Amino acid sequence: MTVQLTMDPALHASATAWRRHLHAHPELSLHERETAAYVCQVLTGLGVDFVAGVGGYGVVATLTRGQSNRSVGLRADMDALPIEERTGTAYMSTKPGVMHACGHDGHTASLLGAAALLAQDTGWSGTVQLVFQPAEEGFGGARSMMADGLFERFPMERIFGFHNWPGIEAGTVVLHPGPVMASASRLSVTLHGHAGHAAMPHLTRDPVLAAGQVIVALQSIVARNMDPLSSAVITIGVLQAGTAANQIPEQATLHGTIRSHLPAVRDQLDTSIRRVVMGVAQACNVTADIEIVHGVSSTINHAAEAAMAADVAAGMGAPVLRDLPPSMAGEDFGWLLSERPGAFAWIGNGPALNGGELHNAAYDFNDAILPVAAGYLANTAKRALEF
Repeated sequence: MTVQLTMDPALHASATAWRRHLHAHPELSLHERETAAYVCQVLTGLGVDFVAGVGGYGVVATLTRGQSNRSVGLRADMDALPIEERTGTAYMSTKPGVMHACGHDGHTASLLGAAALLAQDTGWSGTVQLVFQPAEEGFGGARSMMADGLFERFPMERIFGFHNWPGIEAGTVVLHPGPVMASASRLSVTLHGHAGHAAMPHLTRDPVLAAGQVIVALQSIVARNMDPLSSAVITIGVLQAGTAANQIPEQATLHGTIRSHLPAVRDQLDTSIRRVVMGVAQACNVTADIEIVHGVSSTINHAAEAAMAADVAAGMGAPVLRDLPPSMAGEDFGWLLSERPGAFAWIGNGPALNGGELHNAAYDFNDAILPVAAGYLANTAKRALEF
């Protein structure tokens, strides 16, 4: 029977210190130079070999033990968000306008904790690749590491990761048997009309009127074109048009996001959006430019790996849930699961009180869940090497 790895109080204290240092020194996507350097510093102190500069500021640490040729990957993200922190903690961000509002500091500290647990343990054989990923927040860090040979340079048969989840009881492990998080695509629509005096609309072609109708018509796609049992979201978050109240402008621009769980649904959304926008533009006698950029892929767990990871969590004594609905938030880990079998868990961060939701200025990672998170990663790696 596999011996469960657990954090002792000393390692928990160290992981908490690592996490709080990272929290106080956040860096935005594509700028994680100091964060990566700190990760390398901690790995050096743990005696774990690593390669830096993978796909940008990515770091991959490698632990090898015994004679087995089996391999597994564990991943954590490192980047912060452009949000002004208002937690008031002693370790709050020292960088104005930048904070760890999504818990990537906790993910990184948890993976460092898993590295420490695995490095101390002799009860496994094979290779564990510890992937510290930059640029998760919409900047393609997973794909950059893959393009830099992540899976070729650092072989792994499976890969596992987690995200902390406010609103779920602290330390509860959630594993979905299929979709976990959504694909996320960026939508931009520019409507070109003919400018003129606001009091003489008959001499113009109004892109603002067209923009309003596009916003409404796009919602008909989800309401009337999609299977009601297929999750889909189209949200327009930005409308830019005009500079004067008494002028009909030359153009109007819309920016938004498209979310879905299944690739076929994403493709259907793309086709429908183009059809609806072009139809409205023609009806309003304006022209339209449409750009859809696919950001993150859907995060879809592989059933066997999710079941194995749930069994690992239960074996640790952690509460396990397998029946929660997936989220429409996006996660870069989906790209990794498109290349290797694996599973992505949620680990409860505790109640989301007083603005403690993800991407909120009042959010903070719960250091009390570090033993569960680090133990989950380390024990899942051990089991995967036998799976």
